[in-house]
Amino acid sequence: MHNYQLTAEWQKLLTADIVALLTQIHEFKGEQNLFIEAKHDTLTQLVEIAKIQSTEASNKIEGIYTSDDRLKKIVLDKTTPRTRNEQEIAGYRDVLTTIHENYEYIPLRPTMILQLHRDLYKFSGISIGGNYKNSDNVIAETDSEGNRRIRFQPVPAWETPEAIDLACKAYDDAVQSGADPLLIIPMFILDFLCIHPFNDGNGRMSRLLTLLLLYRSGYIVGKYISIEKMIEQSKETYYEALQQSSAGWHENANDYGPFVRYMLGVIVAAYRDFSSRVQFLTTKGLSKPDRIRELIKDTLGKITKVEIMEKCPDISQATVQRTLSELQKSGEIIKLSGGRYTAYIWNREND
Repeated sequence: MHNYQLTAEWQKLLTADIVALLTQIHEFKGEQNLFIEAKHDTLTQLVEIAKIQSTEASNKIEGIYTSDDRLKKIVLDKTTPRTRNEQEIAGYRDVLTTIHENYEYIPLRPTMILQLHRDLYKFSGISIGGNYKNSDNVIAETDSEGNRRIRFQPVPAWETPEAIDLACKAYDDAVQSGADPLLIIPMFILDFLCIHPFNDGNGRMSRLLTLLLLYRSGYIVGKYISIEKMIEQSKETYYEALQQSSAGWHENANDYGPFVRYMLGVIVAAYRDFSSRVQFLTTKGLSKPDRIRELIKDTLGKITKVEIMEKCPDISQATVQRTLSELQKSGEIIKLSGGRYTAYIWNREND
């Protein structure tokens, strides 16, 4: 049986590269607090964008889709779910909202995990929500030729309640001992995924718990920048790190390092994106068209209209479209056609 003693493991992770990542995040956290205090009203627009992206990305990783229009309406609670996929998307939306608004009052306890999982399935009408798995499960993968192989054998169903209880206690003990939560959070999440406590929803729950624990430790960047989207965009690396860190887990011979490095890298990237977006939101002395112009100019490579609107959520779509047309006519930007993926790039021949 795995030994859930994170206090004895986290010090092994204090390598130069991991310490450098921790230092960056600690510095970003200080800047984050200043931004949030000064621009709280403006940042509410980033929260709405991140909520949509997080709900879409976390479900997309698990193969749960709906149309862009339906997704936005469901996340904004402007329609009722019609399909099984939409029911699960709506459930994720509600759990994400619960965490955003009540994280201070949701300690890491088995009962809390079960309640969040229950709410994940509250629209689907099936009984698995809020219950541990009732049979052993496996983590398998299928190759391009259709061959299926078992990648990892999780904890048996009968051991699951005790395993989750021990994992939660190990997390509390490690944090109370003075360990940096940024190390302990991904270690706990790895243990959670190796336990694989539910018949379904383990991946989505792991990402929701990541946000919950980050928020409770004062790292709330995930409210403004979608950490789930960053994981979805790098999911091959995510699965590689997960596989590397889970090898030998049952025998207490696993290395948490690969998964911890991956998650810290994602958090650093989220903070960098947050700083970049706040910079454009708070730029003084520039008109909205000039802010769009400077954003494109400062972007190395191409940028889409959607990305511009994500970075400048206070600027209307009409203003963005009009500015793009004017910049294109003046020759300052070049339009790269691609249907819905049409992008723009700064014309550096004029510099």
